[in-house]
Amino acid sequence: MKALATLLTSGLLIGSAQAASTITIATVNNPDMVTMQKLTPEFTKKYPDISVKWVVLPENELRQKVTLDIASGAGSFDVATVGAYEVPIWAKNGWLDPLTPMFAKNADIAKSYNLNDLIPSVRKALTIDNQLYAVPFYAESSMTYYNKDLFTKAGITMPASPTWTQIQSFAAKINNPSGGVYGICLRGLPGWGENMALFSTMVNTFGGRWYDNNWTAQVNSPAWTNAMNFYVNLMKKYGPPGATSNGFTENLTLMSQGKCGMWVDATVAAGFLADPASSKVVNSVGYAKAPVGTTPKGNNWYWSWNLAIPKSTKQEDAAFKFITWATSTEYIALVAKDKGTWASVPPGTRTSTYNNANYKKAAGAFSSLVLSSINSADTTNATKDPVPYTGVQYVSIPEFQALGTQVGQYLAGALSGNTTVAKAQADAQAAAAKVAKDGGYQK
Repeated sequence: MKALATLLTSGLLIGSAQAASTITIATVNNPDMVTMQKLTPEFTKKYPDISVKWVVLPENELRQKVTLDIASGAGSFDVATVGAYEVPIWAKNGWLDPLTPMFAKNADIAKSYNLNDLIPSVRKALTIDNQLYAVPFYAESSMTYYNKDLFTKAGITMPASPTWTQIQSFAAKINNPSGGVYGICLRGLPGWGENMALFSTMVNTFGGRWYDNNWTAQVNSPAWTNAMNFYVNLMKKYGPPGATSNGFTENLTLMSQGKCGMWVDATVAAGFLADPASSKVVNSVGYAKAPVGTTPKGNNWYWSWNLAIPKSTKQEDAAFKFITWATSTEYIALVAKDKGTWASVPPGTRTSTYNNANYKKAAGAFSSLVLSSINSADTTNATKDPVPYTGVQYVSIPEFQALGTQVGQYLAGALSGNTTVAKAQADAQAAAAKVAKDGGYQK
């Protein structure tokens, strides 16, 4: 592991010293991507004329660096890891190479790759004007994880579809800070893809929205007030200390070590929690749907991490070979072999994964719930009242990347006690209103 870490952070090349081309890949430091890096020698074995250089960054930093590079056409990256939010915006801006012509040009790759095996809703989210602009590395929604041993000890039972009120009552009964166990772990790290991914679903299911159909900001609504107060109180009473430093990765570690009674987060974590190499709760983790508030609308998010080719690349063919290899059925089988279990393969992208007998056997406890959560997350119908945008946990406008992070900082300030919920909400409302006005969205 130490050697791997040194390799990744130093950006050393992996592949043949005589490689005809080198591609630079920008990716997030999530566990699935670390596995992708680890398996790169398998790619260079298949394509010995291609070397790979990695740039591995935390999620917030990755977004900033890649957005700036691709928007400016600097050409630092040949492959970029981009989210479901960015793909349609970047495609319309002309920042990404369309992949449909590349599949047409590479018949052998197209045949083995089998685009029709991609889960239709996932493929649809990456297709703009009938052109595919990225391929999915993994797709996810959100769900509730809980420690069955702690629930049994407390004499409580998790329903299949919990409410946030029930989650709060369970957290109170399980919370035992002196014993190193916290009632609940939720994202507190500010960022539009960190704390706001979770919190935006809370706003949805509490009946709120970012904007009405006239692009008037709705952040000062009672629904937002209720959601913000609930989140802050829940985390202050029953969450771990220093929660504003905890994003997906930090909470995954806490849950894996048995320090969280519950955790509401990405469905992709199910495979990590089921991996005995990294999880101490393999036999005690339970699964339920994402909690609901006053309405079931938008309670669970939709997200996918995808591999795309920037328009500025000069290594299009080599980049295409990599992204199709890293999202193929061949790659998924490699991960299963490397991890020693099919439960740890990248989820949510291919129908064949969920039809695979080995996957069903290894991931039977959660596979159907993960798939149903992904299929039920509707980016076009995620709020109680109508809105002029798409997206469950984000607003599909370019400005939201900055707005969501700004509001996430206000929310983190209220959680840490540096400001009040009322002040955080007022500041967030002002920021949302400014974006609508300055962006020309209001008529």
